[in-house]
Amino acid sequence: MKVYIDGKFYDPAEAKVSVLDHGFLYGDGVFEGIRAYNGRVFKLKEHIDRLYRSAKAILLDIPLTPEQMTAAVLESCRQNGSPDCYIRLVVTRGIGTLGLNPKNCRRGSVVIIVGDIQLYPRELYEKGMEIVTVPTTRNLINAVNPAIKSLNYLNNILAKIEANIAGVEEAIMLNAEGYVAECTGDNLFIVQGPRLLTPPLYAGALYGITRGVVMELAREAGMEVAETNLTRYDIFNADECFLTGTGAELIPVVKVDGRVIGNGKPGPTTTGLIARYRALTRVSGEPF
Repeated sequence: MKVYIDGKFYDPAEAKVSVLDHGFLYGDGVFEGIRAYNGRVFKLKEHIDRLYRSAKAILLDIPLTPEQMTAAVLESCRQNGSPDCYIRLVVTRGIGTLGLNPKNCRRGSVVIIVGDIQLYPRELYEKGMEIVTVPTTRNLINAVNPAIKSLNYLNNILAKIEANIAGVEEAIMLNAEGYVAECTGDNLFIVQGPRLLTPPLYAGALYGITRGVVMELAREAGMEVAETNLTRYDIFNADECFLTGTGAELIPVVKVDGRVIGNGKPGPTTTGLIARYRALTRVSGEPF
């Protein structure tokens, strides 16, 4: 493995950032998780665009242009030599002082890590997973807006801890109004008859890259796709449920808060979209 830090590649044991980096001290930065399949980086432009939107929202100047960042990601993949990999792209505010003021950070820092990821046990992709709703609510949009993919993921981590305590792999997070926002690291979809439904971004959902791909694939398959507020009642009574994310890809959900979804097995819409998604990842992306 070779790790990219500010224009240079390092062995993992030598890949280090300063203890005075604001990303380490305060979670002051943004990140992206990206997948590569068959020697191609999937939806790289969309990930790079989202990274720069997140950075703009927190007034973080990224020290590379989008074109330079794209080149750095592709070179990191080449340096690591694996045609199928997970890419973690991190941008911090950079080195400052122990004080909170970001004005003391003179230059942002870019880190690119290429490795593997397996968020959930493989058998859950075949039989479906059980999830629960947790007490920790999603960040308010006028606090740390969930649309910002920031390094401060404590809100999600607390919800993940609650999922672990409940003995499940993932958890639903509600917003302050009681509507479904998203899971700790994935977007959520339900199937109701011919319709595919997912929470809107204003409910606290991240603008998921995989989420957008799945919505497009569903429309191509003739489904009606809508972004609408969902309650737990809607999920309990759905025909099917599944989660999406770069790391998770698509994974079926067959039980929520003890309620069986549909017939308790991954449904035909879910399995069909999984097949379409996997087929797309095999042939689409930026080659390296």
